[in-house]
Formats: sequence, structure tokens, C-alpha cells
Amino acid sequence: MTVSLFDPIKLGAIEAPNRIVMAPLTRGRAGPGFVPNELALEYYRQRASAGLIISEATGISQEGLGWPSAPGLWTDAQVEGWKPVTEAVHAAGGRIVAQLWHMGRLVHSVFNDGKQPVSASATQGAGRAHTPVGRRDLEVARPLRLDEIPRLIADYVAAAENAKKAGFDGVQLHGANGYLIDQFLRDNSNLRDDDYGGPVENRIRLLREVTDALVGVWGAGRVSVRLSPNGDSQGVDDSNPEPLFTAAAAALDTLGIGFLELREPGPDGTFGNTDVPKQSPAIRRAFKGPLILNSDYNVALAEDALASGLADAIAFGRPFIGNPDLVERIRTGAEWAADNPQTWYAPGPEGYIDYPALVPA
Repeated sequence: MTVSLFDPIKLGAIEAPNRIVMAPLTRGRAGPGFVPNELALEYYRQRASAGLIISEATGISQEGLGWPSAPGLWTDAQVEGWKPVTEAVHAAGGRIVAQLWHMGRLVHSVFNDGKQPVSASATQGAGRAHTPVGRRDLEVARPLRLDEIPRLIADYVAAAENAKKAGFDGVQLHGANGYLIDQFLRDNSNLRDDDYGGPVENRIRLLREVTDALVGVWGAGRVSVRLSPNGDSQGVDDSNPEPLFTAAAAALDTLGIGFLELREPGPDGTFGNTDVPKQSPAIRRAFKGPLILNSDYNVALAEDALASGLADAIAFGRPFIGNPDLVERIRTGAEWAADNPQTWYAPGPEGYIDYPALVPA
């Protein structure tokens, strides 16, 4: 039977009415203290027709958040800020999970009282950091000590518990795009010689342990993971990605998580080397649960991925920026509105909640 983007799907314990997922999108509109505000409420409410919304990347701790005006989930104020957002999404008939984020070596010390960023090893990220005081060169990170790993996992657990208090439907572990989990996975950023470095089974250990801890909070069916098995991602890369990512996928399959999302950019993508062969076919064989593919899909490519069995659902990112009613536009064959990259991270409502729907709400 041919699968359609509009067929319902069970993503673990989450019943999605369609297979059009809203991918996580950093937008930088949180208020002081990294607290979501009424702008976020309206932004997510407008997009509640997605089969599932994956929230923008959300910091698990001050140590792990290095993006101006991104939201967090480590304080009571942040939890209270998220509650109206999740309530608005649910009132509009939607479902939303919180993506849990630790940026690792990409956090500039400006965000953390001058403290050196942490990573798998003493390495430095590529590019420059966005900070409240302008662009700054990234710094050399210090390696997390073995005795700090339990504290790091506890930070993820606390954020997952806060996500539950805030009314989310589940959580997603951000293991992609060159951030902390990815820094442990790949061999050009993980130079450790202990139980978390060296062979593939060691480099996937933190991913497995954090995911297992999240399962302990939410149950496996409400936990998901995002990976980016493409080439260089913000300076993070691996010399032999297929065995690495298939082992990671197999470990996640054993944990029984609700779904796995892969970001594999196309020719116009970001955070990845598009010349590297995609790993999704091999990962599909290793992970038996629902597999969601993301990045640079149009309707035809999405339908092909579903029809071929390569994917069970498709996560659309940038199209959801300019098209709050993307699901309806796909349903009716309407043209997609263009978004404005100049306002992706700009403060205020412009380019955030002012894109018109086909039919005004």
C-alpha cells in the first residue's frame, strides 16, 4: 500500500495525524533568562497542524547553552514560560516535543561567566560564535572528566523532567550538527583514551547513556534522537561514518525509542558536507522503529522517500518558517511562501509570527 504524507503514524507513544513533521528551528526570540514568551506561544500555535512539532533546540544548562535568546529548560522560570506554549499547541490540536541541547565546545565563555567550554576533548570548533556582544572566535574546550559525566547526564534528566512539568509530549536528544553528543561520536573531535573514546562502541557510550536516562524519565515511546550522519558539521567529522552511525542507530533501536530523526542536507543545506554519501539506507537497516528524514525536501522528494520505504515521515525545517500552514499548502498544492533569512534570528515578531496563512485564522 502506498504511504502518503497525510496518513497517520504512531511515533512511539505519540499519535501523529500526518507525516509532516516540523523540524527543530533555532529562532532566538526568548526573553531574559532564556525564558520563552508570548511570541513563542503564537509561533508554535500557528504551526500546530504539523503531525508533530519538534521544538527549537533548548538548553539543558547554562554550561550547555551558547546562543543568544535561545530558550532553556533548567530553571523554574523557563518551565513556566514553556507552559503556555505547550497549552496553546494542544488547544490547537497539535503535539510538541522538546529538543534537549548541549552545545559543548560551541558555547563561548561569554555565556558561562567566563568558564571554558566543555567537550569530549581539548579541541576547538569551526567558525565564530554568536554572542550578545557580537561575533567572537570560538575557544579551545576542556575535556569533560570522567567524574563529570554523571553530572552531565543528571543535567539532561533534570531538563527532561522540566519538559514534563512544562507540558511537552516527549523529548528529543539533540545528537547532531556538531554539538556535544556529536562531538563525542566522531573521531576528529573525540580524542579520548578512556571508556568514552577510541572504538565506536566507546564513542557511542554517552549517546546511549543519556538516551537511556531520558527513557527513565519519559518511557521509551516518548523519547527520540536526532543525528546528522553527514560529513563535516561545524568542524566535527568522522573518518568512517557508516559503522559509527549504524552502531549508534542499533544501540538506539535496542533502547526502543519512539523515533530516530536524521538530518542529511542537500545541495543548499547547512551544517554539513553535502558531498558525503548519505548514511540513511544503512541506518534504516539498523534501526527498526519510525525513521524521519530531514533537510531540503520538497513534496515530490518527500513522497518518493515514503514510497520507497526509506523514511516513515519527513521533517520540514525552513519551509515551516515562512509557511505556518505548510500542511494545508501541501494538501492543496498551493505555492510555498518564501522566508526571509535576514529575520531568522532577529528579535521581535517580524519574520517570526507575521507570515500569513492561506486562510487567516
